[in-house]
Amino acid sequence: MKSFLFRCQFAGALAVCTFWAQNVSAQKAQAVQYTVTDLGVLYGANPGPLNIKNDGLFAETATVSNTSMQAAIGFLGLQIELGGMGGPNSAAFGVNEWGQAVGVAETPDLDANLEDFCAFGTRHICQPFIWQNGVMSALPMLKEQTGVAGRNAAAKGINIRGQVAGVAENTTPDSTCPPYDPASSQYQKDQFKPVIWAQGNVQELPTSGGDAKGNAFDDPDGVVFSINDSGEAVGATGTCTGFTGFSYLNGLHATLWQNGSVIDLGNLGGIAAPPPATGLGSIGNFAYGVNRWGHVAGTSGTSDGSFHAFFWSPETLIQDVGTVQGDTASIGLAISDLGDIGGVSFPAGSLLANATVFPRAFIRPDGGTMTDLNTLVTGNTELYLFTVCSINSREEIIGLAFDPQGNLHGYLATPSNAAGDPWDESAAATRAARFEHAWELVRERMGRGLTQQLNSR
Repeated sequence: MKSFLFRCQFAGALAVCTFWAQNVSAQKAQAVQYTVTDLGVLYGANPGPLNIKNDGLFAETATVSNTSMQAAIGFLGLQIELGGMGGPNSAAFGVNEWGQAVGVAETPDLDANLEDFCAFGTRHICQPFIWQNGVMSALPMLKEQTGVAGRNAAAKGINIRGQVAGVAENTTPDSTCPPYDPASSQYQKDQFKPVIWAQGNVQELPTSGGDAKGNAFDDPDGVVFSINDSGEAVGATGTCTGFTGFSYLNGLHATLWQNGSVIDLGNLGGIAAPPPATGLGSIGNFAYGVNRWGHVAGTSGTSDGSFHAFFWSPETLIQDVGTVQGDTASIGLAISDLGDIGGVSFPAGSLLANATVFPRAFIRPDGGTMTDLNTLVTGNTELYLFTVCSINSREEIIGLAFDPQGNLHGYLATPSNAAGDPWDESAAATRAARFEHAWELVRERMGRGLTQQLNSR
C-alpha cells in the first residue's frame, strides 16, 4: 500500500512509565475502551501522525494546501508547524519527550537523478532535519570514502538522548533497483544505507552479517525506522524496489542494530511477498518498532505464503502474533513499553486489487489477544480505524482512519472510562458495512491514482 500503512522532564516521563507498568495487570484484567479524536483530513502524500511519546507529544504533518504540507508536532489538541528548508514540503516522522522532532524537508533544488526520495511526488532533494527550540537544522549526508556525499536522506526516529535514526543514500548506483519507472513509483537509482546521527555526525550501520540460521548475508540496502533510548535501532536490510509506502527497500531481513552490530531477527517461514493480484507490490520482512526493553514488533512472511505481525525479544526470539480472528494477514507497526502491539489486520478479500472488504486497526495487549480496535471504540465517530501507527505507555494510540466519503484522517485513540456500552463485534460489523465503497476509494487514492496525481503537479 502506497501510503502506509511535543516537552516534559525525562524523570517525569520515567515516572509515568513506572506508574503504568505497576498498574498494567489491573488495567488489562478488563478490555480497554477508547474514545477517538479526529486529527483532520490527510491530503496528497501526507503521511499523517506516526509517532506518539509517553508524555503525549506526537509527530505529524500539517496540510498547508492541496499541493503542500509541513512537518508538525501535536500536543493536547495543539499543533505546531515546524517549517521547511525552502522546498514545497516537509514531514515529521519522530519526536522525543523533550520536543525534539525529526523528519524530512525538501530543498528548492530538483534531484539531479530525478529520484523522489521523500516520496512527495516532486523529485526535490530530500534533506533530513532535527527541529528543536524553534529551529530546524539539517543533518549531514552520508559520505563516501572519497568525501563525496549522497544527495538524499531521511530521519525516521529520535530517542531521549537526541540520537536520530534513518536512511541515507551514498553515490553508488544500485544494481538491484528495478528500471526507473515513475508510473509504478520506482524512482530509486543509488544505494541507501541505515544510519544513526549523533553529536553532529552520521554513522553508517552494517547491512551484512549472519542470519538467524547462521548463514551469511550481504545486502546492498537498509533502513532504520525506530530507535529506543538505549540506542537500539530496528528496521531491515535487503534490496531495492519501487516505493512501498515506507521506503524503497525490499526487506529480506528484519533487523536490530546494537552498538553498531547487526542482528537478523529471523522470520516466520518466508519473505512477505503478496501475489501480484493483490496490487500491494513488495512488502518484505521489516522490524518497525522497538521499546525501551529491546522488544521488537514487525512483519514477516509465513511458511504458507502469507505475512503476519511478529514479536521478538532476546528471550523468546521471533514469535507469530497472528491476526484478528478470521483474518488472513497482518502487519505489526508499533510496540509500547508495556508490550502492547498494534498495526493492521487483513480479512480475506481486503488484499485484492478490487477489494471486497477492508483492513482494520488492531491492538494486542501484552500477552493478550489481537482485537479489532474498532470494536473497542466508545461514543460516536464517523471514522473507521485501519492502522495503528504508534502506542505510548498511557495506551494512547495514533494512526490512520477513513470516513464514509473515503477521505484519509489521522486519529488519536485515548483510553476511556466514559459511560455507555462499548461497540461489540456485531455493532462494529454493521458500522463497517457502511465503509465498503469508502475503502474502494481509499485503495484507489493510495495506488496509482495518487501517484499520477502527484507526478502531474
